[in-house]
Amino acid sequence: MKRNAQIVFLRGLLASLVGGLLVTAGVAQTVNLGTANVADFKVVYATGQDVTEGKRVAETMCVNCHGLNGVSVQKGVPNIAGQRPVYLHLELKTYQAGGRGVNTMANTVKYMNDDAIMKVSAYYASLEPADPVGVSTAKAAPAKPDAVSAGKTAAAACGGCHGDAGVSKTAGMPSLVGLDPKYFVAAINAYKGGQRKHDMMKALVSELTETEINNIALYYALQKPDKAQTPAVGNAAAGKTASAGCVGCHGEGGVSGSPTTPSLAGQDSQYFAAAMRAYKDGSRSDATMKGPAGSIDDATAKNLSAYYAAQAPQAVKVGRPLTVAEWAERCDRCHGVNGNSTDPRSPALAAQRVDYLEKVMRAYKKGERKSKEMAVMTEGLDDSLIEGLAKYYARQKARAIAYLVLPPPK
Repeated sequence: MKRNAQIVFLRGLLASLVGGLLVTAGVAQTVNLGTANVADFKVVYATGQDVTEGKRVAETMCVNCHGLNGVSVQKGVPNIAGQRPVYLHLELKTYQAGGRGVNTMANTVKYMNDDAIMKVSAYYASLEPADPVGVSTAKAAPAKPDAVSAGKTAAAACGGCHGDAGVSKTAGMPSLVGLDPKYFVAAINAYKGGQRKHDMMKALVSELTETEINNIALYYALQKPDKAQTPAVGNAAAGKTASAGCVGCHGEGGVSGSPTTPSLAGQDSQYFAAAMRAYKDGSRSDATMKGPAGSIDDATAKNLSAYYAAQAPQAVKVGRPLTVAEWAERCDRCHGVNGNSTDPRSPALAAQRVDYLEKVMRAYKKGERKSKEMAVMTEGLDDSLIEGLAKYYARQKARAIAYLVLPPPK
């Protein structure tokens, strides 16, 4: 059975109960929830007796992990005190249906009936939320540098060969600007894995972590592109004619339209010619380049290098990543300002355990936990952002919200 449901949420502390009306120190607002399943919203009708019976269910089924007060002391187990009641009800039903896989929670709720699920949800929703982490008890840890700043720091060691901001000033050394991060990361991993044979580069990149490589790639992609400041060899006019066979992959004028194919515009001439020889003799392993490179003699390779070196590189179409604060603004659209959800179906994040928030975000990102919305939201989060968001919401003050369901309009 379905009908339109409207829920009034009341912020702040309950001042009194007069004539059956909830009176609050805050401001009442109306949230239109559209078409909703009445069974899912039955929990907001819970009476005092229901809450008392829900406590008994908690004592039997939930206390070992979530505690009777709903404030977890176990790593990876969420605080559920003051959590939105409809969300708790929906989550328990999801676990019961196997939507979260086979785990402790699924086994716990497997044999609970709908009445018990409703009442235990109402009980935990009625409790005072957990205190925020790191506000009054400890000084917040300093924020980690954003990905671009971290990339700039990590790239400092590259400047001696590849030039300031990735524009080469040394003949034979490639410029690193104008390259899509996906190509840059693949190239570095090829040096690490030995697909590109270069002892010095392999030694230099062997200790770089995945995050460091991604940060360096992003830093160079966001720098102002410029031609390599090195002399070119070969005939540029002849190179332009020869480049007709390269346009399909590397684009007009050497500006690639594919994130996995490098742009050649503005690249150092000697490096380009050396790369062509490497593809030709197999010291660079790339099936798509071996054929084209094998059909080009050294003179043509030099001409191509002169042509591409003279072309103007273009900025890569990649956006500067959002900061933790900017990501939190996006999260707040569903989870409420500072993580205090006003939609009974969306969980509150304020004062939640850091380790639990990190675990859940990673599960959504990997697809282990299913949600189309959360899969999209977490796709752009790296480890640093996940950690930052978890710590941000853990420090927020959690605020309980009372819900009063009104009859549908006549």
